[in-house]
Amino acid sequence: MAKEVNKRRTFAIISHPDAGKTTITEQLLLFGGVVRKAGTVKAKKSGSFAKSDWMEIEKKRGISVTSSVMQFNYQGKRINILDTPGHEDFSEDTYRTLMAVDSAVMVIDSAKGIEPQTKKLFQVCRMRGIPIFTFMNKLDRDGRSPLDLINELEEVLKIDAYAMNWPIGMGKGLKGIYDLYNQRIELYRKEDHEETFLKLDQTGKLAEDHPLKEESIYRQVLEEIELLKLAGNQLDPQRVAAGEMTPVFFGSALTNFGVKTFLDAYLQFAPAPGSHQLVDGQSISAVNPEFSGFIFKIQANMNPNHRDRIAFVRICSGKFERGMDVYLKRTGKKIRLANSTQFMADTRETVEKAVAGDIIGLYDTGNFQIGDTIYTGKQALQFEKLPQFTPELFVKVSAKNVMKQKSFHKGIKQLVQEGAVQLYQSYSTGDYILGAVGQLQFEVFQFRMKNEYHSDVIMTSMGHKIARWINPEQLDEKMSSSRNLLVKDRQGLPLFLFENEFSERWFKDKYPHVALTAKL
Repeated sequence: MAKEVNKRRTFAIISHPDAGKTTITEQLLLFGGVVRKAGTVKAKKSGSFAKSDWMEIEKKRGISVTSSVMQFNYQGKRINILDTPGHEDFSEDTYRTLMAVDSAVMVIDSAKGIEPQTKKLFQVCRMRGIPIFTFMNKLDRDGRSPLDLINELEEVLKIDAYAMNWPIGMGKGLKGIYDLYNQRIELYRKEDHEETFLKLDQTGKLAEDHPLKEESIYRQVLEEIELLKLAGNQLDPQRVAAGEMTPVFFGSALTNFGVKTFLDAYLQFAPAPGSHQLVDGQSISAVNPEFSGFIFKIQANMNPNHRDRIAFVRICSGKFERGMDVYLKRTGKKIRLANSTQFMADTRETVEKAVAGDIIGLYDTGNFQIGDTIYTGKQALQFEKLPQFTPELFVKVSAKNVMKQKSFHKGIKQLVQEGAVQLYQSYSTGDYILGAVGQLQFEVFQFRMKNEYHSDVIMTSMGHKIARWINPEQLDEKMSSSRNLLVKDRQGLPLFLFENEFSERWFKDKYPHVALTAKL
């Protein structure tokens, strides 16, 4: 089992929107033999859509709005890629996904550098102490100088960087990359051309005659490389493993240039599954023979014909076998895992066996919730709590057609279990209220209700609110007013939606004995 676990490499790809995250995922799938032709986020009529953007709304809007899981074999390793939505409105999905991986690949647009969302997601990786690999993308376009990009990486993200390779030109003047790690030059070529490598001699210069030697950009790069060797960091695999140093790669995902070089080096440095933290401060090793895992995502309607729900499980220890019995920590009940699947975004196949590091899907009939721990063995386990955001935007939601209440209620029940939007009910009227971190989540919800459940919904904006939970024992329904609406969450627990900070302060002054909390 230890041998199988050591073959696993499980990582998430993170970035700001439009940095090229989904495109690089497609190229990695190409190397894994999963696709014959890489798709794009915004496919033209003749093109193919990105494999990881499988939802209808993703194809229509050209964005990723849900994390996708893709698995393939490459160079004797079993690779699990989790492509995450870059849009900040879906940060919660991405944050939870980062709890299920052993390393992260950060994609940066070389013309824009570090963008706000990249910074936020990087901080999550940093908190977990997982290795971070950086891919400076879009070399085929004119961008900022590589020295600028490296400096910004170190100053803004406060992490040491080591350049694994260095661009020779950019945009129309792109000639290739100077590969410091492999001591070679990789000449730029369009996607369908063969890779061409030139050897370097012991001094780091071209070992053979080539027209590139006469180019001024080549001489400039030699000077920059010399500067890197003198003033830059030394590559330290231990610091990479601790998340204190990021290896930096340059390339172009769109033209598939530098991506294979990155993947090959990544596999040499990325960690196999290790141990996972439990709530009691203990940890469980990946090679522990007892099975354990946690659910970090639930997705409805991956197969629209079957209206199914899939619970995504990160296996943390032991071996999974289809049909095995496990305990669900939250309920203490025993569950048989009879229906299990492996992923390629929306396509899948039944999985009979899996080990620590793998991501599997369990067909869910309503047993599971995000954050659930499942395990075998006599000792009960509970993994660390997954991050949860308190909603800031709220809307009232109702069915446009009162005759379709059944599909409306089914759709709401299933979609809120995915965790992107939260469901509340007014104490006084019983109206449904949705809460979300960003407006885009409401738009996706509305689109999916219509597309997947044939239920048109009416949404009435309630604007920004401050959600605060209250101890049910301290609740008096008379405390509710137009400035602090009393609602209950899916567990039936009461909370107030305050209009603003002023109304929250007013409430606290009036009821000083009442404790309000921002999160459950």
